[in-house]
Amino acid sequence: MLKIPGYEDGPLVQDSTYLDDPLFWPVHLGTSLQGEDVQRAAFGADWDAAMELYRVLSSEREWPVFSVPLSSGHTIHVVYRNIEGDRGVDYLIHHPAWSAAETLAVDDGHFMGPGMAWPELLSAARQPATEGIDDPDARLLLLFPTLGDTRLPDDAAATLTTALAALTSIEEPAEVAGMLLENQGQWSPAHWRLADGVWINDGGHSYRNPGNAFGLPEGRLREISNALDGRQVTIRQTSD
Repeated sequence: MLKIPGYEDGPLVQDSTYLDDPLFWPVHLGTSLQGEDVQRAAFGADWDAAMELYRVLSSEREWPVFSVPLSSGHTIHVVYRNIEGDRGVDYLIHHPAWSAAETLAVDDGHFMGPGMAWPELLSAARQPATEGIDDPDARLLLLFPTLGDTRLPDDAAATLTTALAALTSIEEPAEVAGMLLENQGQWSPAHWRLADGVWINDGGHSYRNPGNAFGLPEGRLREISNALDGRQVTIRQTSD
C-alpha cells in the first residue's frame, strides 16, 4: 500500500486505470462544473454512470491516488480522501528530502487554494516523466482543480479543449473548456506575482500566499515555485 510521508489518514491505492475511463474526467473536474448547463454539457446522458463511478472513487476501503512526478524530483499526489462526512481531494507535493508532504490545494467543502498559476499548471503537465502519469493531457486535467489565476493567456481555452477532446466523450469540449476556465475551482481566481524569484498569490485561502497565517514557509514556497517552473531541474532541496 502506498505511503505518503506525513499523510497517514487512509488506505492509499494507486490505480491509474481510472484515467482510461472518459467519465472519470468530468467527475474529477466536478467542483469546477457549476450549474445545470455546464453539467449537462460535460456529462450528457451519462449522468447516472458518472455518479456510479463517483461512488466507486469515494469508497472508504480504498483511497485512489494519482501521482504526477516532476523533473525536480518532487511528486504531486492527487489523493481522494474518503472519510465519511469529510470527503474531498487533496493535492500534495513531496520530495524525498522532506519528512512530510506539503499541501498545495484542497478540493472539498472547506476548500484551500489556489495551488497553481496557469503557467505552472502547463509546465507541470508538460514535464517529461519516466514513471507515474506521463500523458500531458491527463496531467493537465488531473491538476486543473488547483488552478486559480486571473490572467490567462489567449490560448488557454484551446489547450484545455485539446485535452478534453483527447480524453473524454464530451460532445462540445470547447464549450466545457470555456466554462471550466470561467469557474476555476471553488476559490476566486488569484493574482500571482514574482517576489524575489518566488511565485506567490493574494488568495485568502491559499498556502502559497505568505500573507496568510497558514501560508507555507519561504523555503518551501521557493522550492515549490522552482519545481513547478520546470526549467530549474537541479535545485537545492530544503530538508527539515
